[in-house]
Amino acid sequence: MGTTVKISVEEFRRLQEAAEETVRYELDEGELILTPSPTPRHNLISLRIYSSLANFAKSSRLGVVVTEMDFRLSKDVIRKPDVAFISRQSIKIFDLDHTPVEGPPTLAVEVISPGNLAQDTAKKIRQYLAAGTQAVWLVYPALHLVEVHDRAGIRQVTAPDVLKEERLFPGLQFSLDLTGLFAEDLEY
Repeated sequence: MGTTVKISVEEFRRLQEAAEETVRYELDEGELILTPSPTPRHNLISLRIYSSLANFAKSSRLGVVVTEMDFRLSKDVIRKPDVAFISRQSIKIFDLDHTPVEGPPTLAVEVISPGNLAQDTAKKIRQYLAAGTQAVWLVYPALHLVEVHDRAGIRQVTAPDVLKEERLFPGLQFSLDLTGLFAEDLEY
C-alpha cells in the first residue's frame, strides 16, 4: 500500500503554476490527485453542456458558465468541475484574476468516465454540497443518464427524456435534450 503525502493549498498553487497546460490536478483533503486527460467523447459532452448552459445563462443574464476552473471548497479541498455555473450573486464575491476561486460554484457538472470510482464521485458530491454548491450533475455517457444531486435529493433523467432545471433559476427553466447530448455525431 502506498503512502499518501498531504500538501497545502499554497503548495498546490505553486504546482499548478509550474505544471504543463495538459496536466490537471485536484486537491482532496490535502491529497494531490492527478486527473487523467479526458477522452474526445468526454470533451464533446462537456462542450455541449457548456454551450447550452452558457447560452441560457447569458440570454437571461443569470451569471457565467466556465470549464475546468479550480474552486476551493474548503481549507484543503480544490475541485475542478468539467463545467460550472456561477450565479451573478456569487460572482461578486470571487476574485476572477486569482486561482483557485475561493468558494463553490452554484452548479458543478462532472462527466463520469469509465475509470471514475463510485466512492471518489460520492466524496466529490458531498464536498461540493457541503461547500454550498446548489446542485451537482453527474453525467454518465455510457448510460445516457444524468443524475442531479441537490438539497432535495437525487433524481435521474435518461435519454430520450429532457433534463429540466428550475430550482437553480427561479422563474425560468433550463432544458437539456439528452438525446442530443449523447448523440454520436461530432456536432455540438
